[in-house]
Amino acid sequence: MHPDGLQSALGRREHGENFPVALKVLPGGPRDGLHAIYAYARTVDELGDSYPGDRTAALQAFAADLERIWSSGQPVHPVLRRLLPVVRAHDLPADPFHRLIQANLQDQTVTRYQTFDDLLGYCRLSADPVGRLVLGVFGVNDPETERLSDLVCTALQLVEHWQDVGEDRRAGRVYLPQEDLTTYGVPESDLDDAEASASLRQLMMFETERAAQLLGEGAVIVRRLHGWARVSVAGFVAGGQATVRALRRTGGDVLAQEARPSKAETIRLLIRAVAR
Repeated sequence: MHPDGLQSALGRREHGENFPVALKVLPGGPRDGLHAIYAYARTVDELGDSYPGDRTAALQAFAADLERIWSSGQPVHPVLRRLLPVVRAHDLPADPFHRLIQANLQDQTVTRYQTFDDLLGYCRLSADPVGRLVLGVFGVNDPETERLSDLVCTALQLVEHWQDVGEDRRAGRVYLPQEDLTTYGVPESDLDDAEASASLRQLMMFETERAAQLLGEGAVIVRRLHGWARVSVAGFVAGGQATVRALRRTGGDVLAQEARPSKAETIRLLIRAVAR
């Protein structure tokens, strides 16, 4: 896809997301910075999931172009040119950006995770860096807040996987840990059905509650933040909470029912989180 077309696609996807709902109320400076980071993350995902050619080569080329931000300062890709002033303004490090690329490179060769700990290791590449960058835009840099951010981001990644079990299976990926499939007696072929079996429903409710626990532990991050940082991060927490509720409403049948929360529900949870 041409970079300009990719940007348009990213804009459409962002418009439909629940997680960044708080971005609409932020003032221009932090909003523009978070939009640039969000567009970067989505671009990496698109290269890893939808690029029509050699995806590994495309990701590696994008990584090399990214590195120009900290060297020559003249990246080629428009998403990276948009990111450049954000990195400079907030002195953002390169590592979180590169970890997102590493996650997508891993997706090219790893399609199964044996244990939940293995899956958490993937989330440390694919999700946690986004939270670190969001904190960086607001100048927040302390170990405990970063730890809580990691919990929230990992939970967000997990509930996204649980929303998309059928879609991921059709793409050749299974994020449900293999040991959990075995424990609940769920063969992978069950993920191809139009509706979830009883055992798969039980497994999905177990995985949903496990993600909800991580999200609950990390949600106290909102109390540590102030001003627009508090509003922004509360929006991500609220998006996760709304998704957990949507997953619970399916009763674990994520194959027959879409676990998609409404923006209204997310906003109500956002207001509650900020007010606490």
